Amino acid sequence: MRYLDVGPAPEISAPEISAQKISAIGLGTWQFGSKEWGYGTPYAEREARAIVRRAIELGVTLFDTAEIYGLGRSERILGQAISGRREDVFLATKLLPVMPVPAVVQQRAVASANRLGVSRLDLYQVHQPNPVVPDTVIMRGMRTLQRIGLVGEVGVSNYPLARWKAAEEALGSRVLSNQVRFSLAAPGPADDLVPYAERTGHVVIAYSPLAQGFLSGRYDGSNRPRNRVRSFNALFLPVNQERAAGLLRVLREVADAHDAGFSQVALAWLIRSPAVVAIPGASSVAQLESNVAAAEIDLTDDEWQALRDAAVRFRPATGPATLPRLLRARMARVPKTRQSRETRQSRETRQSQETRQSRAGQPGEQSGDEG
Repeated sequence: MRYLDVGPAPEISAPEISAQKISAIGLGTWQFGSKEWGYGTPYAEREARAIVRRAIELGVTLFDTAEIYGLGRSERILGQAISGRREDVFLATKLLPVMPVPAVVQQRAVASANRLGVSRLDLYQVHQPNPVVPDTVIMRGMRTLQRIGLVGEVGVSNYPLARWKAAEEALGSRVLSNQVRFSLAAPGPADDLVPYAERTGHVVIAYSPLAQGFLSGRYDGSNRPRNRVRSFNALFLPVNQERAAGLLRVLREVADAHDAGFSQVALAWLIRSPAVVAIPGASSVAQLESNVAAAEIDLTDDEWQALRDAAVRFRPATGPATLPRLLRARMARVPKTRQSRETRQSRETRQSQETRQSRAGQPGEQSGDEG
């Protein structure tokens, strides 16, 4: 694993807080407890904990969540999973800036810390720019949280460069990080945010670094994802699969050269910058292990540039114009989904009837000799 060494914020003088290592590959936990991903209760209750524990074993230190993920469930699940390993974790969460006056900012930080079961948040981020409340107001609350020791570093998310700088000026000290959508399918931050972070010692946190699986090579026009989050992502429309052919071809060539997967190369491209860390999610321990292995891939200058050029050439169809296509694609799957649900319900009904018959001493469809 590779790490970014980040010293404590200049305004923090507590001697017990030393330089912290932030892993180049972290773990995003939006899917923990969020129904829209469709992973279900067993994932939230068992698999998520196993993923976090294995991540710590592999040297992952950066774990990112938010109060809005699963309406607090993600924080609770993550907090339970890191119990007993707090010293091994750089813990980041996010404030949804609804009425973010100083008192509310402070109350919400306390609530997040309680859900996580910790006494300090290593990184507390403003989830979105508030279009009405200026950062001069929000950062007053953040300053207080740092002063009392509840928050280590302050970060922002989805901020353009100018507002990131303005937020730092409002705080009066560094705003360490900016968490943004950043991938080979959305390479924009490489133009301004990343060069700024490299020059100034800041950090860009790449969320959706695999474009929700679009860069994995698993999907095509005839095989679209089924969960709600991805099914409403225009990237998975057939038109964008066709437009991405050049990018996926270069990904395949580089992956073959390194005996690696598409996703691993896409992550390696991001974290080649010393100012960038990526926080892919994981649906299983195996997927986590694959993501972490990306930190060991060293791309050549030519490979990195070839991927960058292919990413810039990829111009996906986006915006309101794609909405009719998304709705048509969604509706086309409704009969299949209904048929699958009806088949499942029929099977469950039949099994229930067989169970009642068995309890009543009546023969079911199976022979009693097979019991």
